[in-house]
Amino acid sequence: MATFALFGTDDLSLPESLQEAVEHGEVFTRAWVVELILDLLGYTADKDLCDLRLVEPACGGGAFLSVIASRISASCRAHRRPLADAIDAVRAFDLLDRNVEQSRALVTERLRAQGWEPKEARRVAAAWVRQGDYLLQSITEQRADYVVGNPPYIRLEDVPDDRMAAYRRVCSTMGGRADIYIGFYEVALRSLNRGGRLGFICADRWMRNQYGRRLRQLVTRHFSMDLALVMHDVDAFEEQVAAYPAITVISNEPQGTAVAADTNRSFGAEQAREFVDWYAAGERSTAATASYQAARMPHWFPEEDSWPAASPARLAVLEDLTERFRLLEDPETGTRVGIGIATGADKVFLTKDRELVEEDRLLPMAMVRDTTSGTVDWDGTYLVNPWTAGGDLVDLDAYPRLASYFEQHGAALRKRYVAVKQPHRWYKTIDKVDHRLTRRQKLLFPDMKLRIHPVLDEGGLYPHHNLYFIVSDVWDMRVLGGLLLSRVAEAFVEAYAVKMRGGTLRFQAQYLRKIRVPDPATISGSDRAALAEAFDRRDVEAATEAALRVYGLAELPD
Repeated sequence: MATFALFGTDDLSLPESLQEAVEHGEVFTRAWVVELILDLLGYTADKDLCDLRLVEPACGGGAFLSVIASRISASCRAHRRPLADAIDAVRAFDLLDRNVEQSRALVTERLRAQGWEPKEARRVAAAWVRQGDYLLQSITEQRADYVVGNPPYIRLEDVPDDRMAAYRRVCSTMGGRADIYIGFYEVALRSLNRGGRLGFICADRWMRNQYGRRLRQLVTRHFSMDLALVMHDVDAFEEQVAAYPAITVISNEPQGTAVAADTNRSFGAEQAREFVDWYAAGERSTAATASYQAARMPHWFPEEDSWPAASPARLAVLEDLTERFRLLEDPETGTRVGIGIATGADKVFLTKDRELVEEDRLLPMAMVRDTTSGTVDWDGTYLVNPWTAGGDLVDLDAYPRLASYFEQHGAALRKRYVAVKQPHRWYKTIDKVDHRLTRRQKLLFPDMKLRIHPVLDEGGLYPHHNLYFIVSDVWDMRVLGGLLLSRVAEAFVEAYAVKMRGGTLRFQAQYLRKIRVPDPATISGSDRAALAEAFDRRDVEAATEAALRVYGLAELPD
């Protein structure tokens, strides 16, 4: 018989603040959603469920347990086993006395209604449901075959400091301002037997936010992300909550086929059964109905810093491109993504006055406004440059006009954090100037834009910190510019980037680095010409058409 880790705690007293937080964090799941999760996991009555172990980390009022009890009852009947054989088939935990009692009563009632003796039903219910803190018990050799549930929604600030410190000691993924559910994922995953499966309905923010990075790393390195079923608009809970939920299925085995799916508000019990049939069949690669869309991929995304968000069909295309092509930033082609200079005092370091300081202390700067038209239209902004070509600060004694100017603004410059740390270098900018960058061809990208907007600087300007840049030793920058102007390149950024109000995207370095590109040597002459021409004409459609050929795609799904 498979076994599982018994989670509990010797000290069952709860601080009043934590009890209130737990009560506030309870979100009860509708029965059809529970049925959906169990079906996706394959936890069905045709299996001999007495020989498997299922864990529910936070059972609440028993929404999952009621359905689980019915399935175990049917399994016992089908396999001609007494209910007593199922006494170790389930362990469910909750911190609150009333939830434990309610769940035991619900399980007892369900088992009695299905014909089992009242005394036996009560004994099984008492064995299944325990009071305890799931996160604070060390994992023993006993493990679980299934872990299911809806982890509690408890804000970090609502948990007492000593309890949170204890959680962080046992849950290494709970970094930064991680919500409690991150710990539930970690402990559940580490408890799985080989081949065991986790099925949670939970907020999906951990797939992209910074505080979920360690959990993504754990999943990517040691587990198989089998399914992400987004249910943001679905009526999945007994009460209305702004939880942005998704069902995730993760298994303790090497990464295999993965499914990305999205739903709309018409997705309900009937559509859930249809989706389970499609998912279990494992045949068709895509599904598109009035209520859901889904795509089956060879495997999940390998990145740990963020997972993409897009329609299932587009995610499948991005996964395919991720598999077949190299990253844009690539030492083999000498291609690098960077950000322009941050000064810490733009009002002092930026000027249009060509007579302000010595001529060789003025460095022409590329500003966001210079890129608006799609070609560089320099407005005459200079950096008052304190750096030598060798990367050292200039000797102010050698530049009396520069020294006088900096001293005029000495109070502002000296109170900056960078100057407080290094008082003797009080006139430095936050970033050094790399004079080699000025002379190079580079593609410039404004930080915030509705659409991807690469602009070519032929050389001579240094980018401001609101501009990101790409340089390369191998790429023809007009060809690369055409590729990056396309909707294919934009799809990568759109899937990973933070989207601002009004749909504005952030074209920051970490998102540009997600773009996959072909080996420039493999692009045909005609396609190189088409990309370069599209870039010169700022023709997004022509650039996309050529990019689809280069990437070997028939289309780019919405």
